[in-house]
Amino acid sequence: MVMLTLAPTKIDYATETFQLGGSMTLPRLFTGLWQLSSNSWGTAPATKIRREMANYAENGYTAFDIADHYGSAEVLFGEFRERWPQPESIIGATKWCVFRKVDPTRALVEVAIQDRLDRMKARRIDLLQFHWQNYEDDGYLTALHHLQDLQREGKIALIGLCNFDSLRMNEICEELGPGGIVSNQVQFSLVDVRPLYAMAEVCKKHNVKLLTYGTVCGGFLSDAWLGRDEPDLYAGALTPSQRKYLDMIVKAWGSWTLFQSLLVVLRSIADKYEGMSIANIATRWVLDHPFVGAVIIGARMGVSEHTDDNRKVYGFRLSSEDRAAIEAVLVQSNGSQLIRTIGDCGAEYR
Repeated sequence: MVMLTLAPTKIDYATETFQLGGSMTLPRLFTGLWQLSSNSWGTAPATKIRREMANYAENGYTAFDIADHYGSAEVLFGEFRERWPQPESIIGATKWCVFRKVDPTRALVEVAIQDRLDRMKARRIDLLQFHWQNYEDDGYLTALHHLQDLQREGKIALIGLCNFDSLRMNEICEELGPGGIVSNQVQFSLVDVRPLYAMAEVCKKHNVKLLTYGTVCGGFLSDAWLGRDEPDLYAGALTPSQRKYLDMIVKAWGSWTLFQSLLVVLRSIADKYEGMSIANIATRWVLDHPFVGAVIIGARMGVSEHTDDNRKVYGFRLSSEDRAAIEAVLVQSNGSQLIRTIGDCGAEYR
């Protein structure tokens, strides 16, 4: 269930929230900290990063997406939340990602979860998102049953998935039972529309919400790229995320020329709503899908921030005319073919 609390003006944008697992109310914009996994996105001192986390929280961004492999993200989050006046109001959605073959014994799973708790200075993980790299090894089911046991013991509040495809997500939800899985974190944007297909149906069937990333394609879906020439894929000025999304835009989705046409349409829609940006329109398009719980917006803490602009997505909804104008461009792309050319959600990592 999505609860909308929309602001009466274009100035004070009230936070839009949704219910996850029937027990947790969360904002529909999460702050993603994957940039802390590499210096390629820029660096800042730990004290400055913690100050920026506080700034985000003060502006209503109280949910943070972190992971076991995002560098020091869990540690910095734990230090920040511990010092926050109301630490219970700050949500940490971390991950346990299994990239290599393991024997998922109870002991191994418990060690992994205790490590998350220790690094985050927490007694309970708000949302534990689980990733398993190799589908041919069905040990993920065993691991998830152990995670459920730890949930019953109070070490985990809610369990979600990360980059699981529709087939496995359905299998897992049926194995664990109602409410066993509450979310799946996948890529979803105007360029990557794969969640519109089988994933949307599985979400509806099992009452799972998507937490989406890549929604502004590393910043390409923004006013900054309107009217600009196609960048060099290997230019040093591009971040790792931008290289990833540029490759998808020009090699799988369509062309830079068609992408510019999309930006022009998004800008024309933004002009209808006072103070809106291209990124706002692209984000709102994703949020307007009922199976989406929240959009995760990456933050380069201490390097750059867009809290004021991002908050504007709470102040409006796209009209049927807006969606039709967007669709008129999307039908010219290969977006609907990506589920076959790339595979279902998460296939690009396997």
